[in-house]
Amino acid sequence: MARQSLRENLLDAGFRTIWNSGYAAAGVRDIVAAADARPGSFTNHFASKEEFAGEVLDRYFAYVGTLVEKALAQDGTPPISRLRRYVDVITSKLEAHDWARGCMIGNLSLETAVHSEPLRLQLVDIFERWRQPFAACIAEGQAAGDISKTFEAEDLADFLLSSWQGAMLRMKVERSPAPLERFKKIIFSTVFAKEPTP
Repeated sequence: MARQSLRENLLDAGFRTIWNSGYAAAGVRDIVAAADARPGSFTNHFASKEEFAGEVLDRYFAYVGTLVEKALAQDGTPPISRLRRYVDVITSKLEAHDWARGCMIGNLSLETAVHSEPLRLQLVDIFERWRQPFAACIAEGQAAGDISKTFEAEDLADFLLSSWQGAMLRMKVERSPAPLERFKKIIFSTVFAKEPTP
């Protein structure tokens, strides 16, 4: 088996360090130590911590993308149930970390958007790409008459992701699943309630 490169080791260590500690608290020395690398090796592979965080963010979004693809897969399950399946899958991942870790995309949005224009723009692009499969699922539900057409599918997808991020923020503060369960109860009995048959 080929030996993993030092660059990959640093990215793996950075992924864990930034997700666990946040961007500001994840020092380059901490990342290098977690990768069991030599001091100074970081700058041989990355121009800055900001550039490094951008690569870690891309890696995290790729991971999230696999969860989205699996949860929203067109497998005969109604669109509303697929949306619920996604939030339930994420809830189980959050529970595994005692309701303390949240989503790296949301965490970095809070930490870096004011201080780093490159990371802010990268996050804008990520949210745009993240919205697309949800909008497609919602549009499918609207076409089937299961989801109201009062709002555009893209706007509902944005609302879903933004509200879910807010619920995760409250979850981290409270160290409790209550905000997530409140979110699910309300959104699936209002915005994504099955339209009554006329």
